[in-house]
Amino acid sequence: MATSPPVCDFGWHAPDFTLPATDGRSYALSDIAGPNGTLIMFICNHCPFVLAVLDRIIRDARDLQELGIGVAAICANDAQNHPADSFDNMAKLAEQHGFPFPYLHDESQDVAHAYDAACTPDFFGFNADLGLQYRGRLDASRSSSGPEDLRRDLYEAMKQVAETGQGPKDQVPSMGCSIKWKAA
Repeated sequence: MATSPPVCDFGWHAPDFTLPATDGRSYALSDIAGPNGTLIMFICNHCPFVLAVLDRIIRDARDLQELGIGVAAICANDAQNHPADSFDNMAKLAEQHGFPFPYLHDESQDVAHAYDAACTPDFFGFNADLGLQYRGRLDASRSSSGPEDLRRDLYEAMKQVAETGQGPKDQVPSMGCSIKWKAA
């Protein structure tokens, strides 16, 4: 079932974390943060909303890195009940698609809870001071990829953040599969 995150809480400070990545390293938020902002994406391996736009996520990540935006993706899904999202499968997906950003594993789901992540994909765009400026969609695609000429909402918003430190006031929430939480 599709779900959407809440609207952007402008200025909310990014919670710190240190997580293992598919490249064999561990990354803290400070390792990812860029001089002009930071993008933290909650994604997973099996969600049709993510898979439909994965090539666009990679394209936008590369373009944003060129603007001084640090980028990382986090998978927090319960891999025991959703084995497609296991760490080994994360590594395969990252290698297969040549992720230009660290793909981090939040096995405990503590980071996803700290960020109040709601769905995959869920985008958190921060300015250079790690204040939230964007919590919107990648583009107007849903569970299938939209036309190539769709407005690049995430890219345009984060470009504005890189240039001004402020995100757009009008934002359309992302939509995707719910985070697969572990049983309490």
